[in-house]
Amino acid sequence: MPRHYVPTAVSSPRLLASAIGVALTATSAGHLAYAAEATPAKDAAISLDATSVTGQAEQTSTDYKVERASSSKYTAPLIDTPRSVTVIPQQVMKDTNALTLQDALRTVPGITFGAGEGGNPQGDRPFIRGFDSQNDTYLDGVRDTGAQTREIFAVESIEVSKGPNSAIGGRGAAGGSINLVSKKAHLGNSLDGGFTWGSDQTQRYTLDGNYQFSDSVAGRLNLMSHESNVAGRDKVDFDRWGIAPSLAFGLGTDTRVNLDYYHLESNDLPDSGVPYTYSGANRTSANPDKPYSGGDSSNFYGLTDRDFRKSRVDIATFAIEHDLTDALTVKNTLRHGNSMQDYILTQPDDSKGNVNLGSVWRRPNSRVGNTSTTTNQTDLFGDFYVAGFKNSFSTGIELSREESKRSSYTVNSDTTPLTTNVPSSTNCTLGMIISSGYNCTSLSNPNPDDPWDGSISRNYAGTDTKSNTRAIYVFDTLELDPQWLLNMGLRYDHFDTQYRTYTANGATSLTTSGTEIKGKDTSEFITGQLGLVWKPTDYSSVYASYATSATPPGAMLGEGMEGNALTGTPERSGVLASSDMEPEETTNYEIGTKWDLLDRRLALTAAIFRTEKDNARVQVNTNTFENVGTTRVDGIELSASGKITEQWQVFAGYTYMEARQVDGGPMGKANDGNQLPNTPNNSASLWTTYAITPKLTIGGGAFYTGDVYGSVANTTMVDSYVRYDAMASYKLTKNVDLQLNVQNLTDEVYYDKAFSTHFANQAAGRTALLTTSFHF
Repeated sequence: MPRHYVPTAVSSPRLLASAIGVALTATSAGHLAYAAEATPAKDAAISLDATSVTGQAEQTSTDYKVERASSSKYTAPLIDTPRSVTVIPQQVMKDTNALTLQDALRTVPGITFGAGEGGNPQGDRPFIRGFDSQNDTYLDGVRDTGAQTREIFAVESIEVSKGPNSAIGGRGAAGGSINLVSKKAHLGNSLDGGFTWGSDQTQRYTLDGNYQFSDSVAGRLNLMSHESNVAGRDKVDFDRWGIAPSLAFGLGTDTRVNLDYYHLESNDLPDSGVPYTYSGANRTSANPDKPYSGGDSSNFYGLTDRDFRKSRVDIATFAIEHDLTDALTVKNTLRHGNSMQDYILTQPDDSKGNVNLGSVWRRPNSRVGNTSTTTNQTDLFGDFYVAGFKNSFSTGIELSREESKRSSYTVNSDTTPLTTNVPSSTNCTLGMIISSGYNCTSLSNPNPDDPWDGSISRNYAGTDTKSNTRAIYVFDTLELDPQWLLNMGLRYDHFDTQYRTYTANGATSLTTSGTEIKGKDTSEFITGQLGLVWKPTDYSSVYASYATSATPPGAMLGEGMEGNALTGTPERSGVLASSDMEPEETTNYEIGTKWDLLDRRLALTAAIFRTEKDNARVQVNTNTFENVGTTRVDGIELSASGKITEQWQVFAGYTYMEARQVDGGPMGKANDGNQLPNTPNNSASLWTTYAITPKLTIGGGAFYTGDVYGSVANTTMVDSYVRYDAMASYKLTKNVDLQLNVQNLTDEVYYDKAFSTHFANQAAGRTALLTTSFHF
């Protein structure tokens, strides 16, 4: 039994999902076609390309252009919404063969991803408009707390709202938020599925079946199994499976009930990244350090006998919706979710100052984290008239309780190179690889299969963070006349959070002076948005908007890199660091325009914005933090989505950002004027397809990201890159398709995640994926 063995249920369900996928796709095309033709017209197949749902049945669409967001909090169509909102529809995800949230978000410029380690957890860490948005992801409009790597097999579309939007989502969201719209049961019968085989031993099976049981009852089931290695990287592999059933009652009636469940498990060998060359004082902003693999970009610095990452996500949702009148609806959503991740991974650590001497210290990072969330959200929305003016409104109440428990492993070896009697410059040298118990390795020729002789044991000491949210909100789009609209939103939040650090036996930890290590904070804040829209034509708009957000202490529950942490420095000479514990405040000013052209087939948008965070938490002396900092992002955004002709579709965008630290406080002034981490000045994406014939479609894309710094000191960085993708699809029959995707066509070696110190994550090399899918 491996010394890091953790019981898991991955194998059997994954094999079951695989077997189902293989069995279904092995069925003869003729038999399936006969079944399809025998189905009555009223139960005709409904494509998974849908981007909207009505009370009767899912509406089919293969367009890249989306008319409105799914949430009732957006009280106007996208063209009349005075903020930058990008919706990634199902068809874009299908055409680009996106498999994860990060895959899908590469089509949206202005979003980059940061790296995780132990203190900052592994998982999706998007940066939107220069701000860490790791805790600003939502599922069907409800916050999805907990660090995780999100799959999209059960996702219908992804909505990216840019700029502060605490009024819509609550705390945080300084740079924006991401909402995943799940696949739900609908009227009509459909069966979609497929398998993907590709380079680097990729095997992926999916099944999406919807069945109408009666005039108003339907069920839907999504299954997924995925296995793959990573192109251009030694040893790294992914193994995951998921299931997402959905039941709906009362479809097409005044009262509708949805029961939805989502389960995902993974068991991976995580990528440890590539180390920076130097450390400490050897780095300067004038000559920032970059990752270097010793001459072989495929080098993996982890240990196959030690490293692992297991995760599990379970989310159950009960939603009931009732039409009070033709223009007024009330909806209640009750959700309980739990996310867990358990890992030990090797960080190729540069802190010993020896990478430039040809060796690397294999520093272990570990985490056992479990986050649970219970949320009840009640919404009332619809239209009403006051003094002849139309109001499209939404109002609601949110109550939630969240808890995060975090502990780790003790990874030990008698020869770990941390002894004080060895100079740091000679720690972990090439000559110490064997004597160090393989905690050291070669930069140019690491052996992931080294017989590491350390030991692993669970360290049950950790941190418990709990929070409660009580909020009330209201949104309204007031039609002053057909050409002028006023968009308004206001939200009040009461957020209290507390933490304690505990020992292995569960007792609260003590400082050296005997003080318990625990703390709490209560924050009350009001956030809002205000936008004025002028419509020169029915299908265009010009707007000016103002929006705010607030990030209280402890907003991430320890599940991310807290910019405004509840705790300060854990302990300095027995004295806990103090803070005035004020929420950070972010404000966005934006002027933009949106146009639907070419008979409303193509949507064009442009915006100029300034996002400014005040009251940012900074360290002012050894033991004290205050909210006195300021950061600012000025930028321009352009986008296009939809059809140029009936055969030619495009999904594209460009973002320019000047993201700077304006005031870092007394201890951070040296970085004033520096570029914010994980925020390129320029980024752009272009994805386009062309239907050469009704059966044959070709497509391709280019994705550009400028230089990215890993820290606000601008002493670590990764270079800019351009990645090219290509695809071709062919309809074999009415029911069977083939699609070939080649991602990173030129096999570019680039880094898509820069950590502040130690390492950067390398992206996948050239990857070819062939998908066979069926639709009935």
